[in-house]
Amino acid sequence: MSLTDEEFREEYKPLQVPPHFDAADTQQNKMIFALAEIGEGSAHDVIAQMEKLEPGVTGEQLSALVHETLRRLYEKGLLTGSEKNGVMRYNLHKITQPNTGKTNPG
Repeated sequence: MSLTDEEFREEYKPLQVPPHFDAADTQQNKMIFALAEIGEGSAHDVIAQMEKLEPGVTGEQLSALVHETLRRLYEKGLLTGSEKNGVMRYNLHKITQPNTGKTNPG
């Protein structure tokens, strides 16, 4: 199945990290915010951060949703990740330091 240009743009638009945690936000936005807070982590790390931000939120259904959503975002290329000790660790790869290089080093 091929996507129209608009469908493709919607499906693969860059992730937007919410400016603050909002309990009324979507689960995906909450997990993206939690991942941004910890910098890099496994699905379990993201769930633990979500629990800190919104106590009592964890459960089997949320755990499955976080694992599936992070995997899907990784497969789309919207998150980066690497496997360490058999556990996938995800990262938003935000730029945290300015580039000090030059375009024409001559």
